[in-house]
Amino acid sequence: MSDDEQHGDDEQRPGFEGLGQKHWKSDRVKDLEREERHAPRPGYVQVYTGDGKGKTTASLGLVARAAGYGHRACIVSFLKGDPNYGELRFIREHMPMVDYHLAGRMNFVDPNDPDPADVAIAREGFDTARAAISSGDYHLVVLDEVNVAVNLGLVDEDELLAVVDERPEHVEVVLTGRDASQRIVERADLVTEMRMVKHFYEAGIPARRGIEF
Repeated sequence: MSDDEQHGDDEQRPGFEGLGQKHWKSDRVKDLEREERHAPRPGYVQVYTGDGKGKTTASLGLVARAAGYGHRACIVSFLKGDPNYGELRFIREHMPMVDYHLAGRMNFVDPNDPDPADVAIAREGFDTARAAISSGDYHLVVLDEVNVAVNLGLVDEDELLAVVDERPEHVEVVLTGRDASQRIVERADLVTEMRMVKHFYEAGIPARRGIEF
């Protein structure tokens, strides 16, 4: 069979993406994306909790997906103060539609006696999150490790739930962190629990740049 015959057969085969078809699909996808951006779309509340690895990672994947459609996102990370996380580097350089705020210090918080400085920076972070959610400027707002911040008394649960309930209809909110409270779980539309089955930390492997941070 000649090359011309082979190409002709491919062009008629269902599902074959020839060059012209790829261009047509690209235009069609652009039209669908434009319609979706202007169509009413309800936002839901998602919770990623549990003792397994992957809660923050999952939320960042959702941010990347939203950014792929040109949707703005805001991330407020509680209990984290290091500006050199890999995701922060990438967001700064490649994702101008994503705003990222650190609401923690580079230290562990004493669960029995949080330092006033930790309380203050968490409060500031919550005010930032409240403003981001209520503004309606973002399609997606991630409150990273907020479940832990609630358990430590750094974020008031009643205030958090009030902000979630009063948000504009189109805003999707993601709450991450282990030990999500029963009230938060009940309020959420989707809850995913990451369960640790096996972890390389148990073999003495330290956190690795580009994988854990």
